[in-house]
Amino acid sequence: MATAGNNLSDYDKDQIPDASDFRIGIVVSEWNDEITEGLYNGAYNALIENNVEPNKIARWNVPGSFELIYGCKKMQESFDMLDAIIAIGSVIEGETKHFDFVCEGVTQGIKDLNVKNDTPIIFCVLTDHNMQQARDRSGGAHGNKGTEAAIAAIKMAKLRRDAKY
Repeated sequence: MATAGNNLSDYDKDQIPDASDFRIGIVVSEWNDEITEGLYNGAYNALIENNVEPNKIARWNVPGSFELIYGCKKMQESFDMLDAIIAIGSVIEGETKHFDFVCEGVTQGIKDLNVKNDTPIIFCVLTDHNMQQARDRSGGAHGNKGTEAAIAAIKMAKLRRDAKY
């Protein structure tokens, strides 16, 4: 398991670019909200800790993880000044193939938005076998994947700005 023995919330703050000037969007799935709210809190707190101003963080909610694609697309179109967007969702395996279709669709959709557009979208969608695994990765035993996503957003926002010069 990739997260075994790792805390997803660990990072070296001295290695993070100055984020005081960045604007970050976050699109959050309402499905499995116990998990997605934990991920959002991890992301939001990491952004604040790294000097992103609260008024420069935009949040939109969508019904489920599959809808993250459309929500991120619309956020890209609506906020041309965003430096990065974080897509937060949680898909927990059930008894049908629905899990596979949703996971594949969201993964490919977010990838397509990254390839086609200029604003980096960070994939913070947990795809777990059970609720406990999701809890462990949204503020539990393995830390918070939302924190990791926020740090990735800051780094990608910096890359985006640097690449324009």
